[in-house]
Amino acid sequence: MNDRSLPGVTSEERIVLHVDMDCFYASCERRRESALEEKPVVVGMGYEAGETHGAVATASYEAREHGVESAQAISQALTRLPRAVDADEQEEAVGHYRPVDMAYYESVSEEVKAVLHEVADTVREVSIDEAYVDVSDRLGWEGAPVFARNLKARIHETAGVPASIGVAPNMSTAKIASDHDKPDGLVVVTPDEIRSFLAPLDTKRLHGVGPVTARELRSMGIETVGELAQTDRSRLVDRFGARGGEIYDYARGHDDRDVEPVGDPKSLSNESAFTEPTEDSDRVRDRLRRLVEQVTTRTARRNALYKTIGIKVVTPPFDVHTRSHTLSGPVNDPALVERIVLDLIEEFDGRSVRKLGVRVSNLSFVETDQASLNDWERPTTESNGTDGAPVKPDGGSATENECTRQTSVFEFT
Repeated sequence: MNDRSLPGVTSEERIVLHVDMDCFYASCERRRESALEEKPVVVGMGYEAGETHGAVATASYEAREHGVESAQAISQALTRLPRAVDADEQEEAVGHYRPVDMAYYESVSEEVKAVLHEVADTVREVSIDEAYVDVSDRLGWEGAPVFARNLKARIHETAGVPASIGVAPNMSTAKIASDHDKPDGLVVVTPDEIRSFLAPLDTKRLHGVGPVTARELRSMGIETVGELAQTDRSRLVDRFGARGGEIYDYARGHDDRDVEPVGDPKSLSNESAFTEPTEDSDRVRDRLRRLVEQVTTRTARRNALYKTIGIKVVTPPFDVHTRSHTLSGPVNDPALVERIVLDLIEEFDGRSVRKLGVRVSNLSFVETDQASLNDWERPTTESNGTDGAPVKPDGGSATENECTRQTSVFEFT
């Protein structure tokens, strides 16, 4: 029997990475505006330039030093960190406030997740800015630090944003490790270091222990993870039920959960950036062919069919354009993907290109008949009610620049 199947036992061969993007929305804004680097950045949900309404979705570490926090009212944040355009010349600290641009953040997130899927077969995407990666089948503990360091560098090079990575034998410890040395941190906890790493931490750092549970534990005389690990298990179960047993196990470094993807992916994509923007159409097409090969290899490995084929083109400075074509039925046809991708890129001939991406979406993972090439020659199109332009899977026009703003998601990083 594999050790992983035993409750409370962790195989020493398991190597789990928790990848957490630091102040992700603020980092995306810095990628778009390099002048914001190392300056206080506040991204507001429901915020509009020059206004005082809305709430803080995320604040950079520089902004947090002035008391700006997630979920705080923008009006309150402004009293602690004046807006740069409104500040008096004598103000030593000013904040750079930006509205949430979810379409842009999701685009950057896709670039990060594409890197993760390239380096590992098992990826659990938790949210827009974090994921677990199991690399147990790829390397041993002696290679884990170098692997994680290279992964951080690759994420920064590909997506232009920093990541903190925790490496441990299980999910709960890896998540704690990724948060241990932020920002831009890397913490590796080997199997024989788990108990000593966890022991001095406050109990609220454990998975499953929120503020209320932490207060209850303190009332029981338990303040650190080490003290929790030494507590009688039955005492915790009596107080918290089954969850008491879970946090006891986590405190002792035991977590037998497997890193499993959450449902089937909605799309698969790969992206690649040029060292310098290029107008060379041959270079652009060669790069797209390589991306098509990477994407279709991944779909074949997952036994996936796709109905929508699209490209992403990033032009200087960081303008994101998407184009897509939807077939009448699902297919698995790399040659067809290449043909459609090369047709879609023609619109950008002669334009400077910084980055390219290829995506297949409207995925299906069941046995089904594929659409024929003749079906593709008569693609179904939807009208947006104004100009009859094909509609993208997300409901937007296939000819519009992908810059739609949404203001409905908080980031608590």
